[in-house]
Amino acid sequence: MKAFICFSILLYSAQCLFSQKFTLEKSTVSFYSDAPMEAIKAENLKSASLFNMTTGDIVFSIPIADFEFEKDLMKKHFNEKYLESEKYPKATFQGKIIGFKTDVNGEQETSAKGKLTMHGVTKEIEVQGIIDLTNNKPHIKANFKIHIADYNIKIPQLLWKNIAEEVEVKVEFNYKP
Repeated sequence: MKAFICFSILLYSAQCLFSQKFTLEKSTVSFYSDAPMEAIKAENLKSASLFNMTTGDIVFSIPIADFEFEKDLMKKHFNEKYLESEKYPKATFQGKIIGFKTDVNGEQETSAKGKLTMHGVTKEIEVQGIIDLTNNKPHIKANFKIHIADYNIKIPQLLWKNIAEEVEVKVEFNYKP
């Protein structure tokens, strides 16, 4: 019986030691909109994510209301008029990292392919990025552009010079086992 208990503990420890599933330790999601009248930028440090290094599966969720802006009025308009964060409280991505080698330390160019859901609309996207694997801790960085019309985000005719039709998004995730 003692041998069985010791074997079970050893087996469980080995499974935990070689687990390739990671949760978010630190995140930064930012966006930049360069419109003729005004540049708008915001940052969010409150995302949640899971990454399975063995399968390449990745999911993340970004709470829309937690984007921080330079001006309070920008944040208010962003949440009430454009992203409607009470109705659509988060943006999510569910997909797979492609071209990632788990046995290579350092930076690797990869891509993520999957479904981005924002403002009640889901679209297939593919994003180029970099994974830096150091001390068995993945660090993911990606820059990509989103066309706001693709996600049914409406710009009032009066404000079309204040908001760009295309928004640059930067994602940076640091994971821990």
